[in-house]
Amino acid sequence: MGGYEDLEGFHYGQEITFAADGRPALGYVSHTWWADEPRDGREPGSPLATETGFWRVQPGEDGKKVVEVTLAHPFGIAEIYVGTVTGTRIDLDHNVLIRTATARDVTRSARLYGLVEGGDLAYAIDMEAEGKPLQSHLSARLHRVTD
Repeated sequence: MGGYEDLEGFHYGQEITFAADGRPALGYVSHTWWADEPRDGREPGSPLATETGFWRVQPGEDGKKVVEVTLAHPFGIAEIYVGTVTGTRIDLDHNVLIRTATARDVTRSARLYGLVEGGDLAYAIDMEAEGKPLQSHLSARLHRVTD
């Protein structure tokens, strides 16, 4: 489910792929598409967003694991997150965001990922944009699909 202040809520579909190539990082690609009735020029199945990047887990202080995530978006934004891994939960709460002159005025975001009952991946993304405070933007529960 997606939404934001002054934006009507919407449903979307998503596919996330994590891929290992032997290096100490996971490649990451996410594609989303419109999954609601036609609205505002959007049709079911029309693309919404893509992000690509890498996830690395590093040893942190006091034996805790630190995760570093770099993401790039085709609409002119790149992000770096640093967070913590606790069991099956990942909190990405330290965020650096850069954007091109024509990108949307997004200033910060925070993400929470976790494995939930049945082995599904659930997440929530909060965003601070357009002068509005950090607030809920996206959330989903994704089911694992194997080849």
